[in-house]
Order: sequence, then C-alpha cells, then structure tokens
Amino acid sequence: MKNFWRFIFRKNLSSTSLCQMDFAVLGLGDSSYAKFNFVAKKLYRRLLQLGGRALLPVCLGDDQHELGPDAAVDPWLHDLWEKVLGLHPVPLHLGIIPPGVPLPSKFTLHFLQEAPSTCSEEQHVTRTDPQGSPSELQPFLAPMVTNQRVTGPLHFQDVRLIEFDITGSGLSFAAGDVVLIQPENAAGHVQQFCQVLGLDPDQCFTLQPQEPGVPRPARLPQPCSVRHLVSRYLDIASVPRRSFFELLACLSPHELEREKLLEFSSAQGQEELCEYCSRPRRTILEVLGDFPHTAGAIPPDYLLDLIPPMRPRAFSIASSLLAHPSRLQILVAVVQYQTRLKEPRRGLCSSWLASLDPRQGPVQVPLWVRPGGLTFPETLDTPVIMVGPGTGVAPFRAAVQERVAQGQTGNFLFFGCRRRDQDFYWEPEWKELEKRGCLTLVTAFSREQEQKVYVQHRLREFGPLVWELLDRQGAYFYLAGNAKYMPADVSEALTSIFQEEGGLSGPEAAAYLARLQRTLRFQTETWA
Repeated sequence: MKNFWRFIFRKNLSSTSLCQMDFAVLGLGDSSYAKFNFVAKKLYRRLLQLGGRALLPVCLGDDQHELGPDAAVDPWLHDLWEKVLGLHPVPLHLGIIPPGVPLPSKFTLHFLQEAPSTCSEEQHVTRTDPQGSPSELQPFLAPMVTNQRVTGPLHFQDVRLIEFDITGSGLSFAAGDVVLIQPENAAGHVQQFCQVLGLDPDQCFTLQPQEPGVPRPARLPQPCSVRHLVSRYLDIASVPRRSFFELLACLSPHELEREKLLEFSSAQGQEELCEYCSRPRRTILEVLGDFPHTAGAIPPDYLLDLIPPMRPRAFSIASSLLAHPSRLQILVAVVQYQTRLKEPRRGLCSSWLASLDPRQGPVQVPLWVRPGGLTFPETLDTPVIMVGPGTGVAPFRAAVQERVAQGQTGNFLFFGCRRRDQDFYWEPEWKELEKRGCLTLVTAFSREQEQKVYVQHRLREFGPLVWELLDRQGAYFYLAGNAKYMPADVSEALTSIFQEEGGLSGPEAAAYLARLQRTLRFQTETWA
C-alpha cells in the first residue's frame, strides 16, 4: 500500500496517465476522527487528476452513523452495479446465484466418535514458556497476581488495577505500549448457546476447509471441542451485523422467522434492524434466542461463517519494567450499562477480567504486547506534559515511572476525575513523586463544586506554564482518554493558550498546533 501511495503521488506522472481507466472509490471511515475518510477523499481527487473517469462520486461510509457504513454504502453499491453491469454485462451462460441461496460454508466440521476425554479441553495454542516473543498466535499465559478495585464504593464505575506476573515470558515493553488480551465468553453464555443450537459442548471435531489453500484458524486446536470453539473463539456476545441476518435467513427452515430475517437484511429494513439490534446492543446469543426454530436448524458447518471470531482487546500498560520488574499492570474500567433490554450490557473482556480472582486459585490470562500510539522523548532534559483524565492516565503512570527511574524530572501531569475520594487513581504515588520533585501534578475534580471543572479548564489556568514548556523548552504534549468531547476541548484550550500567551492569531495558533502534531510533539491515544 505504501509503495502504491508513493507511486500514485509522484509529481512526474502525466495528467493523462489513467485516461483509459474507470474507477470508483469507497471509503470506510469514522467521523469521530479529525481526518474523516482522508485517504478515500485524497485518492479520489488524485485519480481524477491523473485522467481517470469516476463511475460515481466517492462514497464516505461512517461508522458513527446509527446504521453504520451501510447507510452510505447501500445506495452507492446499488448504483455501482448498475454502472458496472451496463459496461460489462454478465455472460449469458453464467447464472446469478439467486437471493436466499447460501454460498457453501468455508469449513466442514467432522465430529469425532471417540470419548470426549480424548479431546482435552486444556489444548491451548498458548504456552507458558513461548519460544521467541509472545504474539496473537502464541500468547503468553500470564498468571494474574492481583485484581483490585480502585474506585470507591459510591463511584458509578468499577475500575480494576490488575497485575500479571510475566517472569520468563520474553515480553519487553516501554511507556506508551499496549497489552492485548484474548478474552473468553462467560460459562453461562456458552451453555445457553449450546442449548439453543442443540450442540454437545463436550463433543470434539476436526475442521476441514472446503476449498484448497484455505488455512484453518490458527487459534483453534485440532481436534477441538465445541466448548473450546464457543468459549474462546466465537464472538457470541457481539452485536451482529447485517450479513449475519442475511446468512441466517438463508439457513432458516421456518417461514415466519425467515420473513423477519429477510426484512432485517434488506436495505429497507435497516431502520428496524437498528431499532431491534444496534440501539439496544442486542447480542448474537440473544438474537438466536429470539429465532429458536432457525437457531436449532443451523448446520454446525456454518458456525464460522455466521459468527465472527473474538478479537483481542488492547489496554494501555500502566507500569514500567524499571519500577516493577517481571510485572505488567493495567487499569480496567469494567464496562456495564443499561439499554431498554432487561439484562445490562457488559463489556466482554473487562467483565471477564473482573470475574477472575487469583485468591481463589491460579488464574492465567493469554496476552502479548505491541507498540502503542505514544512514544516518549529519549533525551533526558525534554519535559513532557501529559493530560490523562480518568483511566486515560494509565499510560502516563508507565511513562512517569520510566522517566523517574532514568532521572528525568520534567514531568507535568494534568489528571481529571469526578471526586478525590472515589476515583483519584494512584494518589499516594503521585503525592510521593511530587514531594521528591519528580512530578508536577495538576488535578481537576469535576463534581466537587457546582461548576464542573475539567482538565481543559486547568490547562487554561496554567496557560503561561504550558506555553513556556512548549515554546521555550521544546516539551512534548500527550493526551489520552475518552474520544467523545475531550480531545477537541483540549485542542481548543491549547489554541487559545497559543493566542493569549504567544500572541498568535487564530490561523497561526492552528498552524502551530498542526506543526506540533506533525513533528510528534503532540500525540494522542483516545478510545470511544
């Protein structure tokens, strides 16, 4: 992709280079990002510059739309096929597969007749002593050492500080890196799924690809038990996409259920599907419970086509190996919220982690690390300004620990939470570092006074210091936390500081901020 991108933007390419090419560009983006669908827009313009003929205007799918990217993609695809089939009609001898006929499954499941004991549930692809560095295909089974709630009893959210022992893992990481954790489905959900589909959780199978050259999922052992497949591979707690309903309709033998599934999978039924599924965050398991005749008739061969694999979850590492050798700590906000459904919605990985109690017996969690989006300066005298409200402070704890261990004292932390006595993470640690002159801490407790005070307000208060550090001392600025409003509010606070303290005009302040971003002196790591 990089080679293609560099090539297509070469200045010496003629404006007629692509004059014999028809093209269409479909962008899949997320409008919560500053550069929404930037690549699709830029590519579309460049192809036009080089003489290409656009079959259609660029399509900008948006993950933030309540119907997802489909809201833009559906009508666009309809128009695209009309254009393409007008230019290149389907040959007469080729029939189009009619709607309602499923494609063959990608795999077949061959159930074994032997006693279930021959297919050990403990068949992990993971090892506790991996050769080389742990990875997604070869995670390290890290013993959990502690799992401690760090929010007060009156706080609305359960937040955990979890520590793993990584002795002998070969894992190494620096401040700003993330750990990836492979979660499991709740045992009750696994049992319910097997009941609805009429599966024996202890039965074992081998997986055979239908087409030559199709690899088996590397994370599944061979042979594999149904329990292992459902608890550790199939994402039955995810909210299903439209394609799930399309395939389910094809597999349904029940007329009424099939009609409803076809409605949900049609372009006209997207608003209703959103109301039934996306808005209340109804899961695959719950949908299957609502369509029992269909669920009971799903051929096991189609399970891997119908249900996506569980994806690992990434967490900012909240500790430094220089301060905690052979240990890895994370700060986990346990996701739980109510929709109009009776059962509360729960985050798969955070709820699973919260349920594990190393005091009750050994607990092991499959994990590996990868570089994160934040990189810190190596020069000892470069100051860093870190803005981390809530659990966004996690990567900055690792950075402060690492920098203090290396003798770097220019550490400025802006931390925000609701109340000092409920969710002020690591307060004693910060106070101790302040005493030692290793840290300057600025706090914002939003609910402790009538007017809410957030980190962006405190930044403005400390405008002269922020400008001095950035403009005169070459400081780096970091921001981590929730992606909803905070990043825009902090950017706005910075541009106003640049205007008030640096005497810059509005456009000059915006350019100054853009320059900081371009030179990696302003870095963000935010999540929805």
